[in-house]
Amino acid sequence: MNVKHILLLLLCIGRFAIAADTLPDAPAEVPADATADIPLAPPSSAAQKLYSAAKNDLLQIRVLLKSGRTQASVGSGFLIGSSDLVVTNYHVMSQIALEPDVYVGEFVDTNGQRGDVELLAVDVLHDLAVVRVSRKGTGFFKVPEQVSKLFSLAQGQYLYSLGNPLDLGFAISEGSYNGIIGRAFYDQFMFTGPINSGMSGGPNVTAEGRIAGVNVSKRLDGELVSFFLVPARFVVELLNKVAAQQSQKKKIDKDFNAEVGQQLIAHQSVMVNKLLETPLSVKALGPYRVPVRESEQMRCWGRSNAKPDAPFEVDQMNCQMESAIYVSGQLQTGNIAIRHTFTRSKNLDTLRFSHLISNSFKSQVTGGNKDVRLSAASCTEEFVKNQSLSMRAVLCVRAYRKFSGLYDVTLFTASTDQSRMSLQSRIDARGVSYENGMRLSRLFLNSIATTTGTKP
Repeated sequence: MNVKHILLLLLCIGRFAIAADTLPDAPAEVPADATADIPLAPPSSAAQKLYSAAKNDLLQIRVLLKSGRTQASVGSGFLIGSSDLVVTNYHVMSQIALEPDVYVGEFVDTNGQRGDVELLAVDVLHDLAVVRVSRKGTGFFKVPEQVSKLFSLAQGQYLYSLGNPLDLGFAISEGSYNGIIGRAFYDQFMFTGPINSGMSGGPNVTAEGRIAGVNVSKRLDGELVSFFLVPARFVVELLNKVAAQQSQKKKIDKDFNAEVGQQLIAHQSVMVNKLLETPLSVKALGPYRVPVRESEQMRCWGRSNAKPDAPFEVDQMNCQMESAIYVSGQLQTGNIAIRHTFTRSKNLDTLRFSHLISNSFKSQVTGGNKDVRLSAASCTEEFVKNQSLSMRAVLCVRAYRKFSGLYDVTLFTASTDQSRMSLQSRIDARGVSYENGMRLSRLFLNSIATTTGTKP
């Protein structure tokens, strides 16, 4: 059966159902700003002066359980001009955006005044949100209506981040602008100063108080902590969106799941098109040739178990996108990973080696988790042959329950041409459309081959 036939077969997801949850466990829910914090240095006199001028327009944003009003997470925000609009991070407001019947928001200013917050708009891709509060700003933090009127940052320019670190009070952190982060799909600024827990959503400004960006400090998984600045131009764009909504007197839906889903659909189109804008690179792995992608957004590395006393050898290549879209404390999506594993027997007989490879393949296909945010995996298995190689292939698809049109797609393959060698490959595409999932699967299947002129 050729590749075209298997892809037609795989469209009928579930015909050969395998109880498979194919993706790694998602991290446990963590607070929006649960990060390892760096002690802030005592502020300079310039920083103290800036903070004194800005503090009346700084807010702490608290997310509370409706039942009992206990705190679920905390971040920062800042009032825009003399309006009642506040800019913060999406990840600070994500629980309210996705579960408005469970969570509510509250602001606390530097004078201890409290009030409710109303979520007006989110930008998941740039980690921004705009809320309305029951007080107005003094006019300190001004944002132009047009992106063209923003100022340009110079490399090494001194900047100040303001916010509420550790939920212990408002503070200021000093550092410098260090360019654009190259491995993200969307521009992010590097800032050399610490951005600690609770400072997410606070402003980053020049000594004159001009907005350079918005602080981001969040945990992306159980270990990795990410901090950077969202450029001010994305703030301008989101505020203009809010202004358009208000001028049209458009009713704001408190449930933002549909809006978040639309933004994730837009991201996956950008992501897949960027991945495939040039042909995939091909690397030799044993007697095989395997597809990889090395780019600004995707990094590859390899490893080997080359132990002299081991009964078999394993060489592995991994490629992983280093950026994912934060949706909630338990869900980061919109990324692609590729893995190839070449195993060669040294002193295992054919039967024992076959058992080893079979168990390895089975553990990949049937391993995983029962993620309530996605449907159960529907998998289809078939033996296929492309122009160069015969393979066993399994395609698994899981649908996002709350985000229509979004899927996690995983394709597993195992070579079948040798009795004491095996190539196992997989591609994981998280948060893609069905069409792009099939597009990636087709390309991946057609790109695996034997080394030209070499018999495996």
